[in-house]
Amino acid sequence: MEARGEREDAILSVRNLNKVYGEPEHVAQAIRLIEQGASKEEVRATTGAVVGVRDVSFDVHRGEFFVIMGLSGSGKSTLARCLIRLIEPTTGAILIDGEDIARADQKSLREVRRTKLAMVFQHYGLLPHKTVYENVEYGLRTRGVKEEERREAALAAIERVGLAGWEESRPGSLSGGMQQRVGLARALAHNPSILLMDEPFSGLDPLIRRDMQDEFAALRAEEAITTIFVTHDLDEALKLGDRIAIMRDGEIIQIATPAELVTNPADDYVARFVEGASPARYMTAAQLMEHEIPTIPLGASITEATEYFNDRNVSAAFVVNDQNQLAGVLTWWAVAKRSGGTVADHLAPAATTSPTTRLEDIVPLAVESDHPVAVVSEDNQLIGAVRRLDLLQTLAQELEDDGLNGRGEELSSNGYAPTADQSELEAQINRTAIGD
Repeated sequence: MEARGEREDAILSVRNLNKVYGEPEHVAQAIRLIEQGASKEEVRATTGAVVGVRDVSFDVHRGEFFVIMGLSGSGKSTLARCLIRLIEPTTGAILIDGEDIARADQKSLREVRRTKLAMVFQHYGLLPHKTVYENVEYGLRTRGVKEEERREAALAAIERVGLAGWEESRPGSLSGGMQQRVGLARALAHNPSILLMDEPFSGLDPLIRRDMQDEFAALRAEEAITTIFVTHDLDEALKLGDRIAIMRDGEIIQIATPAELVTNPADDYVARFVEGASPARYMTAAQLMEHEIPTIPLGASITEATEYFNDRNVSAAFVVNDQNQLAGVLTWWAVAKRSGGTVADHLAPAATTSPTTRLEDIVPLAVESDHPVAVVSEDNQLIGAVRRLDLLQTLAQELEDDGLNGRGEELSSNGYAPTADQSELEAQINRTAIGD
């Protein structure tokens, strides 16, 4: 569970949130017991009160896709509804852009809901007698938005969810997936600061559900929509989430990235939850990259570069400027027979990726590149590099763990791993050259 203060980029901060059901005197006693560390079952046994959410604290960062996940009865939907006060929390703080809506009066709460929040639930709640366009713009109409502005926002949202051309259709003529898109468009038309989605795809058949996940993943890749997404589906959570909060008995047991969750579960409960999920599938560049990599200054001379290669017995190096920003790759062969000029005249382009890119998405870059894939920050500063051999060995291990090489033999050239014998593999791993 997170135990940190509110971050500067936190759009939502939840602090010590509790929701307890029961008679007022029992609820008050239950809160005291929770503050003393009592579990949900202990509270119920002592007071008869039912704990829906127990001492929950976390932040959601601006632009983040934050998943709340748990089994039925874990408290995930109760927590989500508390965040927007569809269910009134018993105690705690819920800060949106610094404003504690847990203490807001009804007028202020309505304004926050109208201007900052949008909700998408499993049941679409579409108006059957209205067209797609009318359903999408309905909320804007009730807010008193002018017709021209309303139309522009609604049509833009319809196009964003892939329903352009269906504006005049009625919900009854649409598939379940298309109806869910209408619900999503209706939410997006408000241009919300926070989008709350509670099991939005769970009522769809598996193929449509997968398509909706892919389309929503593509949508959020184009624009950073701060999203709180509730699900009981592990694959869905791992596929979409930037971070995932695992709940049990009203508590958050662990908050982690997909890769951290799979590779380092907080306890046996979380370990069982993620059992069967391949760590390699959710590992990121940051977890596999090498930090100590050969680099040469952009202003270095050819002579200096040649000496660098010879002294360190490497055949290539990344070239960076004074701010450690990546300029390209320099090879020993590019400068070996030259004596004048600078390295800037002989650079080759470098394949780059971000620290959060998943390994499976790095494979095409590694295949196309003669050098390791550079891992860079948003401002192009060089952080590390993913070597092709490390990448392929990690993915090969995933195949072996999945039983695709059940005999325990080395994968053939049709698989991920090289066909070299173990000594040759070790020699490759121990090479000091940047290229592999």
